[in-house]
Amino acid sequence: MSSLRNSKSILFGLTFVLIMFMANGVIAARAQLPTADSPLVGVAMKGGYVDQKENQNDTSLPPANYFDESFKLIKDAGLNHARFLFYWEAYEKNPQAFMNELEQVANLADKYGIKVIYDNHQWHTSSWLEKRGTGFPISLFENNSQKYPMNSGGKEGQPTAKLWWSDFWDGKVKDGQGKDAWTLLADFWKKVITKVDGHPSTFGYEILSEPHVESADQWEKIGNFNSFIADEIRKDSNKTVIYSMNVPLTGSLPGPLQLTPENLAKMAPTNKENVMFKISVYGIPDRDQYQKQRFDLFKKTSELTGDPLYIGEWNNVVRTQVNGVFQLDPAKSGLDQQTTDAMLQAFKKDNITASAFWKWDYQDADTASFNLILNQNGTLTTTPYYTYLKNSVATVYPDLNTK
Repeated sequence: MSSLRNSKSILFGLTFVLIMFMANGVIAARAQLPTADSPLVGVAMKGGYVDQKENQNDTSLPPANYFDESFKLIKDAGLNHARFLFYWEAYEKNPQAFMNELEQVANLADKYGIKVIYDNHQWHTSSWLEKRGTGFPISLFENNSQKYPMNSGGKEGQPTAKLWWSDFWDGKVKDGQGKDAWTLLADFWKKVITKVDGHPSTFGYEILSEPHVESADQWEKIGNFNSFIADEIRKDSNKTVIYSMNVPLTGSLPGPLQLTPENLAKMAPTNKENVMFKISVYGIPDRDQYQKQRFDLFKKTSELTGDPLYIGEWNNVVRTQVNGVFQLDPAKSGLDQQTTDAMLQAFKKDNITASAFWKWDYQDADTASFNLILNQNGTLTTTPYYTYLKNSVATVYPDLNTK
């Protein structure tokens, strides 16, 4: 009997330890989310090999000391975060160089105490569909090149892009071996996570930046996709998972896509553990009626899902209507100290606990305020916009790097 009681006591003790271990794991996972007391404030950072277009020759690479010097400057500005952009097609083009660069970023972020969110980025879908585009690998297009012709347009709303994204949300896009795109992307994420998840600087993973919505019936389908990838990531990591707002997101709301908080909320993964909703903000939230309506849309979505907002890109731009389409106007866009202060103050007031300035890049941008640094013959120099950001962080988040 005594032996039985001892066995029961041991079993009870082991069960209690297991429950506490699981509870602590959940607490640790939830604690991973930034808070008002410990916010993430940083920059959206471009890389070198991870930016290459698969369907074009390599573009110029950054100086040899780019990442070390960049993280040092980011730290010196009082910042503690980088949203690091990469492209799936860049991995397919040069897997070894891609992974070496990820490891370099993770090691140096560790060194300087910078928290990194790794962002699976896309812009106009893929270099297969247009020269400006970067994102999905050509293996998802070339096996059906009659349906998705090369250089036929990857921007949202263009016929080929519209068809390809519709097929993607329906799970119909496959490579030449018949493997579906969702599973292939999950396999790619596994490789990324294996490389960086063990680093203390790794904060989380953004599933896919700014997916295209091409019709009003696709919101729930995107939610299914985000749920699938989030679940796959969860097999290898308990760190933060971020899902993104869609494009297009301009013009009158709700419009033909029925851009409402209820539909945006349908994009959320079903697994709510340690999840954030990434948005882009390119103007003070109450600068005008459009900016206010847009920001209120995001806040309402966050309320519906319970997922905190992550402003993964922010700046101040002006858009001009050209042939019925609003396009960024570099000549009219600008950022000064007052506006920079106002934007960070607005974020803090609305309890936004994570944000990243667009952008940190060794290549010059058409819009001057996008340049926090410049590459001058291999030497990184800061711009006035770096100084604005540094000053604003010191004013709005004076204790950021003391926590």
